[in-house]
Amino acid sequence: MLSSKDRAALRRLANPIETILQIGKGGITENVIRQADEALCARELIKVRVLETAMLTAREACGEMARALSAEPVQCIGTRFVLYRQSKEKKIVF
Repeated sequence: MLSSKDRAALRRLANPIETILQIGKGGITENVIRQADEALCARELIKVRVLETAMLTAREACGEMARALSAEPVQCIGTRFVLYRQSKEKKIVF
């Protein structure tokens, strides 16, 4: 579980990063989960966008993906959300 200070530090780090994954009308599929898992392994911090055609909100998608990936939700604003999962060799220092 992240403390509020950790979450604030991760929000600062996530602000400039690009959105690397989009969830569309197909929803959260196995392929989306696999891509997010690979991205979290490589980066620890990812930003995801939920398109207007998706049948779920960004908040719902954030919760569902966080559970599926054993990740921590960092932030959810509008159509975007940020997930964090610490890797074995800790890269992000906050």
